[in-house]
Amino acid sequence: MNYHSFQGLLRLLRDRDHVWAKISSWYRLSDLGPPYDDMTPIARALIEARPDRILWGTNWPHPILWDHPMPNDGDLLDQFMEWVGDDATRRQILVDNPTRLYGFES
Repeated sequence: MNYHSFQGLLRLLRDRDHVWAKISSWYRLSDLGPPYDDMTPIARALIEARPDRILWGTNWPHPILWDHPMPNDGDLLDQFMEWVGDDATRRQILVDNPTRLYGFES
């Protein structure tokens, strides 16, 4: 991952109210493979920058996965839950943010 591009994304998240980011497919960027611990600082930086503008997904059914082992979606959810840490932010990212962005009825 390009450091300067990532810093640009963090700036956009912090400075703009119309920018959203989805934490998904981090297994594709990981140099270490499961449990993808090298992705922890990236995910946490996104969450800390703007938890009200973050979405999450497993990227199931994991299309075009030629060079990586098939991830376990339960493990991906567990890892996400560790990254977030508190129930209020988890609910915000998993329920409130998608409801607001996509106009779902609450």
